[in-house]
Amino acid sequence: MESTNTLFPVFLKTETAHFLIVGGGNVGLEKTETLLKQNPQVSITIVATYFHVNLKEIIQQNSNVTAIERAFDEADLIGKDYVIITTDKPEVNLEVRELARYKGIKVNAADQPALCDFYLGSIVNKGSLKIAISTNGKSPVLAKRMREYFTEVIPDTIENNLESLNQLRSNHKGNFQEKLADLNKITSVINGSKTKKTERNVKKLVLDITILFMVFFIGFGLSKFISYDDILIHAKNIPNAFYGMLLVGFFAQLVDGAVGLGYGVTCATSMMLLGINLPAISGSIHTAEMFSSGISGYSHYKFGNVNKKLFYWLAIPGVLGAISGASLLIYLGNKYQTITYALLSIYTMSIGIRLIIIAYRKVNKKQKVNHTGSLGFAGGFFDAFAGGGWGPIVTSTLLAKGRKSSYVVGTVSLAEFFVTLAAAITFFSSLGISHWYIILGLILGGSIAAPFAAKLAGKLPQKKALLCVAFLVIVFSLRILVKII
Repeated sequence: MESTNTLFPVFLKTETAHFLIVGGGNVGLEKTETLLKQNPQVSITIVATYFHVNLKEIIQQNSNVTAIERAFDEADLIGKDYVIITTDKPEVNLEVRELARYKGIKVNAADQPALCDFYLGSIVNKGSLKIAISTNGKSPVLAKRMREYFTEVIPDTIENNLESLNQLRSNHKGNFQEKLADLNKITSVINGSKTKKTERNVKKLVLDITILFMVFFIGFGLSKFISYDDILIHAKNIPNAFYGMLLVGFFAQLVDGAVGLGYGVTCATSMMLLGINLPAISGSIHTAEMFSSGISGYSHYKFGNVNKKLFYWLAIPGVLGAISGASLLIYLGNKYQTITYALLSIYTMSIGIRLIIIAYRKVNKKQKVNHTGSLGFAGGFFDAFAGGGWGPIVTSTLLAKGRKSSYVVGTVSLAEFFVTLAAAITFFSSLGISHWYIILGLILGGSIAAPFAAKLAGKLPQKKALLCVAFLVIVFSLRILVKII
């Protein structure tokens, strides 16, 4: 079968190239940023009747970028090597295309493959390694997603490997075939078989632990606390708390899985309003959240939303923090319940305020994340101690450092499974299972929402979701403080 993809990928040296961009709106801004990212000194001329405010800043900061504020003129093509058309006027785009073709200048027209001589692919930059991805003009969005994936999975240290291989190639004394054979042997370890096997093992581990704990949880509850006759009686007299927690569990997990935070604090404030014993609150939340976080983490792993290196740095310290926080709450909650109630209400209210700040905070450029292990420990500790806080502490910090939303949410969600498991086992060993219907409602609601939340990762309007959760948490916390006073 003859291939319909006849593109021939090339990498241009842009030191002597001069690009003409026609149009200064959002697309013109994007194309300008793309060119400058690959070569900050590339020569660019932008012709437009309107310039985006951010594009004006770029023009002021880069002397190699020239702006001409007027409509396109044929004379603008003189001395240009490539033309990029970004206007939303088809007649202008076609005119520029025909004039450029007549002069032998190659053209790219945004979102108009029929007018293109070349495509600007999504580009992965890792030091000297550069990967360009194209879908033959059919789906720029997919190309963008592939770029994000490879940017995450290719380590930043790849430049060290490239330097070593280049030095080896330069110093190799053999002929071409010998040199090629040795380099092939050295790089043969870079393959996907081990990675795929590890991915399958992690997925299976998460799923197996979730199922095992669920079976143990239900089996222990049925055998120790509930007889067959009790089940029939309770089935006919299911309390309203079950339905309330079903809705709370669904909503909390939907927001937590899609935005990366909110499950614990939403559930904790709701249960404090009901006057439930503090250790039982956190114990019930983590017992229920174990199932939903396991499904959510598995779903995120399936959709490729997990950064493995970040996962290990969060999960291991997070587990230690969760055990410490749960143990402290069991001690304080039993001896100083009223004071602990007040402290936790103030804590959850501060989390609500933090959510508002996060909602209105601008996304920063990508920065290095320091002390990731300490971040994981703090998140695990406060999450277990207060019944929530893993997302607001860990997710918000990583997002503030400019990390990609879907990868942050996915990685934090998978790590949360192990943190929640550690807290649940700690509470379970000390308290057993209390408030059966509340736990069951949280489990069912959260488990139903988890797969949907994974699909919504990075798509749900984050600002609205955060403000909604913040409002509920603050109101609930204030009501609890008023009741105590």
